[in-house]
Amino acid sequence: DMAKEGPEKTEETEHMIEKNGGKEQDTVLAAADTKEMRAVVLTGFGGLNKLRVTKKPMPEPQEGEVKIRVKACGLNFLDLMVRQGNIDNPPKTPLVPGFECSGIVETLGENTKGFEIGDRVMAFVNYNAWAEVVCTPAEFVYKIPDDMTFPEAAAFSMNFVAAYMMLFEVANLREGMSVLVHSAGGGVGQAVAQLCSTVNNVMVFGTASSFKHEAIKDSVTHLFDRNADYVQEVKKISPEGVDIVLDCLCGENTGKGLGLLKPLGTYILYGSSNMVTGETKSFFSFAKSWWQVEKVNPIKLYEENKVIAGFSLLNLLFKQGRGSLVKTVVHKLISLYNQKKIKPLVDSLWALEEVKEAMQRIHDRGNIGKLILDVEKAPTPLVGKPCHCSGIILKGLRKKSNSCQ
Repeated sequence: DMAKEGPEKTEETEHMIEKNGGKEQDTVLAAADTKEMRAVVLTGFGGLNKLRVTKKPMPEPQEGEVKIRVKACGLNFLDLMVRQGNIDNPPKTPLVPGFECSGIVETLGENTKGFEIGDRVMAFVNYNAWAEVVCTPAEFVYKIPDDMTFPEAAAFSMNFVAAYMMLFEVANLREGMSVLVHSAGGGVGQAVAQLCSTVNNVMVFGTASSFKHEAIKDSVTHLFDRNADYVQEVKKISPEGVDIVLDCLCGENTGKGLGLLKPLGTYILYGSSNMVTGETKSFFSFAKSWWQVEKVNPIKLYEENKVIAGFSLLNLLFKQGRGSLVKTVVHKLISLYNQKKIKPLVDSLWALEEVKEAMQRIHDRGNIGKLILDVEKAPTPLVGKPCHCSGIILKGLRKKSNSCQ
């Protein structure tokens, strides 16, 4: 709920309304006939007041690129870190955030093969996803099944690819293994749970806020409150520990997670929820989290036969040139989707103009599944409206997936 940030939030909103006087440099047209599009722009690093929807010149595809008319965009915890500047070498602002989207192919750049105008696709983008139109290399674009909705597709790419690669490429998940996943109610957590169910006899331990337990209890074998002493709880059920720990919390849980690993087990660090602490950047908590991680002792790993790994899908794609490997994984995942073995869980749909409220919902860990920016959705008037499938009061009418329809 937006109210959680108290008086500061109200002031920030008022301040935003005062400042939003149309001073955007971006909207100055280079030429009278330039085509424009709506986009979410981050004007500088910091709080929610740094985000606004503005008009920008529409991009045109370069050689080998696909131009996509965007229908839906994914919202990830990483986007909160980008907004706060809590990432390595952040790009210069102003920038358009967002790394994944779905939509329809509008035009193709020169020598772009494999797609036709009108194809329904999902894509990874190196920033710039939160806009009405994006251009991205064809290597990062994938056709989607006819029965997959655009919100589902935008919820699919990042979370399911990351979950699949961590489980099967990094940790080598096999029959009879056990997995501990933090934030089991989030987009990646739910993808992990579903993918584990495709392998026989895999036990999944999950941690999540207690209000999410009812909604996600069927997707994991054992569910614990995120504030409880989950180490003791896991050991009661599996005294030897677990084979795989997936940790997006990064920080004080590292020692606990490593302690739970069986010999030859794999601990994977894939994100940093704890680095997003308040509405402004906190370097102190950021440094403190990393200080905890630094205390991992390599000699102890050797003595205990344990593996510690890191995983960043975006680095794999955009910095390390592994697009073809990711494409193979996407094809495997689409096959699982077609077999009805996996299905993205969409928490709620938000208009571009509602990006601040959507970010607040992720910040407060209110989501079950993925938050989606629906590019064609009109902003909803802010009135409290109960959503009966989860008992959560949402601001405005936020359409939930599946169970609410």
